[in-house]
Amino acid sequence: MIQLTNIDLAIALGLIAIAIGLSAWQKLGLEWQLLIATVRTIVQLTLVGYILVIVFSTKQPWLVIAILTVMLTVASLVARNRISKKIPRLLPLVFVSILTSTTLSISYTNLLIIKSENWYEPQYLIPLVGIVLGNAMNTAAIAGERLVSTINSSPIEIETYLSLGATPQQAVVKYRKDAVRAALIPTLNSMMVIGIVTLPGIVTGQLLSGVNPLDAVAYQILIMFLLAFANLVTSLLVTYGLCRQFFNQEAQLQKF
Repeated sequence: MIQLTNIDLAIALGLIAIAIGLSAWQKLGLEWQLLIATVRTIVQLTLVGYILVIVFSTKQPWLVIAILTVMLTVASLVARNRISKKIPRLLPLVFVSILTSTTLSISYTNLLIIKSENWYEPQYLIPLVGIVLGNAMNTAAIAGERLVSTINSSPIEIETYLSLGATPQQAVVKYRKDAVRAALIPTLNSMMVIGIVTLPGIVTGQLLSGVNPLDAVAYQILIMFLLAFANLVTSLLVTYGLCRQFFNQEAQLQKF
C-alpha cells in the first residue's frame, strides 16, 4: 500500500485551490463554502482518525458504543432538521427509526455473516454502522420531507377522505407509499448500475489498500444488501410515525 504523507495531502489541496479559483473566475460565489468545507473535512477526519486509533487499539465495548451513539445522534439531528423543525417529537421518532433499522441490519450481519469473535469488534462494527447510519439519515430525510410537504399541500383531499369515513392512515396511504418509493430511489439506482457506471467508496478504498478485488466486491455486495434493507425499514418507520403525528386523537388533520 502506498501511504500518503502530509506533503501528499498538501499537494492534494491544490485541487481545492483550483476549484476556488474557478469559482471566483466564474463568479459562482462558492469560494467561502469550498474553503469552509475543506477546513471541516481536514479537521473532522483527522479527529476521527485519532479517535479510531484509540478505539481500535483498546477494543473496549463501552467506547465503541459511545462512538456509535454520537454518530446516531448526529444523524438523527441532521435528518430531523431536513424534514421539519415544527413537528413535535420528530427527533425521537427519527432517532428510534434509524436505531431500529441499524440494529436489525447490523445484528443480522454480525450474527449470520461476519461472525466476528466479539460483537463489538470495532474493525467491522464501526465502518458498517457508519455506512448504514449515513444512508439511513438521507433516506429518513427524503421520505420525511416528501411526506410532510405532500400532506401540507393536500389538506382538502385528505379531509375529503376523512369525511367519507376513511381512517387517518387510509387517507394518507398513497402519500406515504410515494414518500417511501422516493426515498429508495437513490439506493435502487445505485444497485442497478454498481460496478458498471460506478465503483463505490468501499471497493475503491479496499482496492487502494491492496485487498483482493473479489474480496472487495464481496464486501460491497454485502453492504448494498445491508443498505437496501436498512433504508427500507427506516423509511417505513419514519413515514408511519409522521402520519400519526399529523392527526389528533379525534382523527382531525393537523398542519405544521
